Amino acid sequence: MGPGVPGGHGNDGARITVRDLLQQTSGIYDYIDDPEVRDRLLNHFDENRYDATPPSQLVATAMRHAPLFTPPPHGSPRRWAYSNTNYLLAAMIAEKAGGADWRQLVEHRIIAPLGLRHTYIPGENPYLIGPHERVTIDGPGGVPEDLTEQSYQHTADSGVVSTPSDLDRFFRALADGRLLPAEQWALMRQTVPYDDLPIPPAGEQGGYGLGLRVVPLTCGGVYYTHEGDGFGVYGRPAVGADGGGAVTVSVTSTTALVDEDRLDRAVQTLTDHVLCAPRS
Repeated sequence: MGPGVPGGHGNDGARITVRDLLQQTSGIYDYIDDPEVRDRLLNHFDENRYDATPPSQLVATAMRHAPLFTPPPHGSPRRWAYSNTNYLLAAMIAEKAGGADWRQLVEHRIIAPLGLRHTYIPGENPYLIGPHERVTIDGPGGVPEDLTEQSYQHTADSGVVSTPSDLDRFFRALADGRLLPAEQWALMRQTVPYDDLPIPPAGEQGGYGLGLRVVPLTCGGVYYTHEGDGFGVYGRPAVGADGGGAVTVSVTSTTALVDEDRLDRAVQTLTDHVLCAPRS
């Protein structure tokens, strides 16, 4: 990435590659874990639900913390640790290289060419367009608290709104080679081990590529996925390696936040069942 960005408290951009950012092997602290950020999210949501913190400030928040680790020299085995900060930095690089805002790049290079008519980037607009579920949890005293309208998720790590059908279309285009040149798609599928999800039904853990999980199937082969979680919403899209079969599971909280371990186990089982089922 170059010296100085990111930097401070043991962070050294000269040791981090773009691949490290996309593969979650940079070791950079996840700004979501910062105590002040978590306090605003968990204890002062209503006061901050229309948040407009610029990504540069969120990166600065991450840089106040020492990295979890420093990537070793090129060619050495990589450690893995998920950090939303990586996507903020990747977006900054894309904006500098592409000469446009990351939202415009996504709209012009992905949303429009694939015809994702129900996918959009709201930015700091806290209101969803069209029919949608309300996200609620039981607040203090059992009184429901509505989390639907908020702008916390306005940056490149979480700032896209979509539907299950559009996610299926996107992942199919990725897997069947329509979205990326063959060389880039091959690089995207080069993986390192991850350790934050349960072992899938196939009995062995998958690997993490460039923003992509590669998960083994009980019927042989693999599927590709990248989960997306927000405030009481959980998206789990997946596509078979040939792009032929795809399934997206979307869960919305109405009474409480879910047990994510149980959710992940259930979705992994369902995904394996769907993608291994005979196709007519």
